[in-house]
Amino acid sequence: MTRQTHLMRADVRASWDRARGRGLHPDRHLPEVGLTDDEVRTWRRNHRMASVWPVLFASLEGAAFEPGHVLFGADADGHLLWVQGDSTTRRAAGRANLVPGARWHETEAGTNGVGTALALGRAFQVRGTEHYLSVAADFTCTAAPIRDPVGGAVIGVVDVTCRLRHTNSLALPLVTTAARLAEAHLRELSGRHDAEVRTRYLDRVLSRAGDRGALLSHEGRLLHAWPAGWLPGVWPAPLVEGETELPDGQRVVIERLAPGGPFSVSALPDSVSGERAPRVSTLGRARALLWMDGVVHELSPRHSELVVLLLDNPDGLTAALLAEELYGTGGKTVTVRAELARLRRIVGYRLLSDPYRLDPRIRADFRQVEAGLGQGSGSELRSRYPGPLLPDSQAPGIRRIRHRVHSRLVSADRC
Repeated sequence: MTRQTHLMRADVRASWDRARGRGLHPDRHLPEVGLTDDEVRTWRRNHRMASVWPVLFASLEGAAFEPGHVLFGADADGHLLWVQGDSTTRRAAGRANLVPGARWHETEAGTNGVGTALALGRAFQVRGTEHYLSVAADFTCTAAPIRDPVGGAVIGVVDVTCRLRHTNSLALPLVTTAARLAEAHLRELSGRHDAEVRTRYLDRVLSRAGDRGALLSHEGRLLHAWPAGWLPGVWPAPLVEGETELPDGQRVVIERLAPGGPFSVSALPDSVSGERAPRVSTLGRARALLWMDGVVHELSPRHSELVVLLLDNPDGLTAALLAEELYGTGGKTVTVRAELARLRRIVGYRLLSDPYRLDPRIRADFRQVEAGLGQGSGSELRSRYPGPLLPDSQAPGIRRIRHRVHSRLVSADRC
């Protein structure tokens, strides 16, 4: 099929040029149906467009089921996920691979409603022979992208396609309005989710933060800050747990509160060295004391054991090894992981995984005693040893460490 591009609208002509540059042939090409039926069903369930498709369908149902019309919903890559409308027109559209699972991105299909709206980032209508592929030349496609109202990224596109003879000048404003309604619905859902996150996590963050703190969403949006204004509305860099520096030189600590977010941010004091460094007291105590961020935590017996085992193994331990060290050969990893999850609520980002390990900067009294062997008098060592490590613990790993520390101290005292 030969068409003169110089007679076309500028946006259409530019789209044709892009398609030719990719080597697509208008008469010998069909978009690939890259998703199976099962994959389409899965994507429909899990994709963000799923939350707005009922809004789009309610807005455009009348147009979709008019004779000669079909309604499409696609993701941001141009995969058609929803196809509804007049059955006769759907069958005709199917011959052009306008079917669920087909990819109508410009890179695959040249100029078309879905693909060109995505390429331009705005609502667009492609009429008849403006389509790059000749198989679509009998249709008019009117599409509008749908954006995440928070971050602005395009999450998908809605398209009303009709037979060329049914082209209506009202289609473009109708589809545009439907897309705006969908975005308003997304905004409402986002607001509800933010409120749920604040309800669930804010008290926990407030109880642990110092003079300056914040709660961030999983993508880095500021949900709450105290005092107001000390952080930007959107985190300026990738969210990575641990200590980092803001562009203004402030030192902060980022902590993930759940596997997929949200995050807490706490400003560090001017110095984190000396007495401000976290430390653990375990000698002569049934329950360890943890000094961290200006707060003293008395750990549960099980958390006390976990902290000792992890500090004694700075390279880390797997859940299976921890289970054996805590319970013996019958230990269950699921129990250990549950305890570690609870411990993480106290120590935060300082508990790492794969394998499980603690920040090596946490000081422990039993390790300091061992490090001081041979460097001081017997009386000095005894003054730093108020009693056996976690004396009430019967965990195999703790008993072994307790015996090792005590035996080395006795041997050093005899020298």
